[in-house]
Amino acid sequence: TSVTSIIARFRTWAGAQVAPERDAILASNRDAWAALADDPRFITSGVSPDVHQSTAALDPWLRAEGVAGKDVLCLAAGGGRHGPLLAAAGARVTVVDLSEAQLAHDRRAAAGGAAISILCTSLDDLSPLAARTFDVVVQPVASCYLPDLSRANAEVARVLRPGGLYVVQHKQPASLQAAAIGEGYPFQWPYLDGFALPAVSGVAHREVNAAEFLHTLDALLGGLCRAGFVIEDITEPLLTDALAPTDSAGHRAVVLPPYLKVKARRL
Repeated sequence: TSVTSIIARFRTWAGAQVAPERDAILASNRDAWAALADDPRFITSGVSPDVHQSTAALDPWLRAEGVAGKDVLCLAAGGGRHGPLLAAAGARVTVVDLSEAQLAHDRRAAAGGAAISILCTSLDDLSPLAARTFDVVVQPVASCYLPDLSRANAEVARVLRPGGLYVVQHKQPASLQAAAIGEGYPFQWPYLDGFALPAVSGVAHREVNAAEFLHTLDALLGGLCRAGFVIEDITEPLLTDALAPTDSAGHRAVVLPPYLKVKARRL
């Protein structure tokens, strides 16, 4: 038996062990994010209506691209942060999120006059949106809540216009593989795309009660290329603090960069 066949068997076995039904995954994550609907880490109450201040607060890639007058999709981005900020900077915004509780913040912004449309659905099912509708798609960390990214990548490619920009942030696979506590952070979990991560509590790099999945760089980066994107840039937001106490998020980030941010262009 070759090494390749052994690895293939292990991947098949692992997939069979860790792949719950999609509906169960969505239900679990909908409930988890509803419980976080008032967590200040994920929400924003109030965005400056001043176009210059709002533009200055944008991600540098979005600021360089320019969003005024453009159709922007904020994908898996409820919570009142991304949509209202982009709308204040002059974009025509659609906010998509799985959680109605998270979208309540965006609905309040829309009721206050922000140019925001709202859709409650999963990031891998954008069927209510027409093809080639958007100039820009912005997606904060969300890919880890799906076991398979191929459908999500295809949906983003479908709704973007040719030449459209996709700015997406992920959790680093190495960070998700590693232990959350201890003097160091040894790897605990296999480097398998779609591996279902065990539930956690009391750690900063995971969300309580959310169904989370590890994704390899092959899936995160290669998957984008296979879906019709060209990657233009990659950064690793570190959020480090070398003087932070052991086991804090800042200390952990010195060893394991928590995020990977990707700038991709639709062909």
